[in-house]
Amino acid sequence: MSLPSPEPQQIPVVVLAGFLGSGKTTLLNHLLHRSGGSRIGAIVNDFGAIEIDAMAVAGALGDSTVSLGNGCLCCAVDASELDEYLERLAEPSLGIDVIVIEASGLAEPQELVRLVLASEHPRIVYGGLVEVVDAAEFDDTRSRHPEIDRHLALADLVVVNKLDRAADGERVLALVRSLVDRAAVVPASYGRIDPEFLFDCRPSEERIGQLSFDDLHEHGTDDHAEHLHSAYDSLSFVSREPLDPRRLMEFLDSRPEGLYRIKGYVDFGPYDVLNRYAVHAVGRFLRFYPEPWPAGGERVTQLVLIGSGIDASALDKELGACTSDAPHADERGMWGVLRYVQNPEEDPAEPA
Repeated sequence: MSLPSPEPQQIPVVVLAGFLGSGKTTLLNHLLHRSGGSRIGAIVNDFGAIEIDAMAVAGALGDSTVSLGNGCLCCAVDASELDEYLERLAEPSLGIDVIVIEASGLAEPQELVRLVLASEHPRIVYGGLVEVVDAAEFDDTRSRHPEIDRHLALADLVVVNKLDRAADGERVLALVRSLVDRAAVVPASYGRIDPEFLFDCRPSEERIGQLSFDDLHEHGTDDHAEHLHSAYDSLSFVSREPLDPRRLMEFLDSRPEGLYRIKGYVDFGPYDVLNRYAVHAVGRFLRFYPEPWPAGGERVTQLVLIGSGIDASALDKELGACTSDAPHADERGMWGVLRYVQNPEEDPAEPA
């Protein structure tokens, strides 16, 4: 069986959608200011002759591309120019770690998703659809825009924003959860969600040979009690025994509501002795990225799971049950994993 060759480091592109007034720009600004050491490229798909949202993100927008004080980039584009701007932001010299597209409040999110998926740039990879809804106006929004139900069904993560203004926030949360298709539903006020739900924040100091994610550490100067991650639960799973790919896919296919984010590296042992597999899951969105094992490094699975109301002990046991000491690989064992690897060299449904 021929496994896909490692791709060059790819930049996830997250589509941020939601109807007018839901709080997308506020959320994007929050991500820009809470990105830790990460460098965000932001594409604002504004509607109208005056690019109000883009100016709100950039502070002041002169040229179509501006460099913000915190090291982020902002572009104001319409959808027809999207691929051109993705290519510009993927330029290696810019050092972009993640690109966030803020869709117009009148945009069809699936069209932007299709454009991202259609990009042929080798450094671009689709990173999921985030739908923002206004909890205080949700019923009225559904009445005016019944298509919101379809948008929610497509989303990988839903941010129920402005809960501080909603008289019956719990009812709205329950209603939104009934409308999604396995998407994670995150409650929020003022667009304040943990950036770790969407991308791996760079650590304050690069740790060579170790995981690049941030161990849930905020880089701001706020008191710990105000840190976003204090409202969420996390689990760190480490195994020096390889994981069986079929068992891991069973775990991922049945991950519980409230488990928003999974990230880290997986050792599949004899199923691929050359590569470890970086895993990135946001809500129902899942992607694996094969990459060569670091020379001389220990071969170990390291995963971080983030959520709200999750049973960390039960999840740890479930992951522990995914380990395997089998010395040989089943030639079909990786098929489930390879479905979530972008651009495999051949159809994983066909044995080599």
